[in-house]
Amino acid sequence: MDDAKIEARLEPDRKGRMVHARVSADEYAAIERAAKAADMTVSGFFRSLIIEGAGARPFLTEEERLVMALLLEDMRAIGVNLNQVARALNSGKGVHPSDVDINL
Repeated sequence: MDDAKIEARLEPDRKGRMVHARVSADEYAAIERAAKAADMTVSGFFRSLIIEGAGARPFLTEEERLVMALLLEDMRAIGVNLNQVARALNSGKGVHPSDVDINL
């Protein structure tokens, strides 16, 4: 998968609505520390927590999203290979062990 596709998938939608919440100075400081630790903005961190709490989407950092996108691409490639093996076996063709290349 090329980097442009990954970046396009990770690009956030334009946010048009605002949610207001009042917190104490201590609470805000704790939120800022947690957001910084997650390498996120306060807004993005707070939004992720709210959405995760609603069960709509898991809490992931940008780095974790990139890793997930790369893993998804690898899983697709494995699926393609598995389908080719299944097609060969179902058509009556044998698969010689030397034809199976496993990269770990």
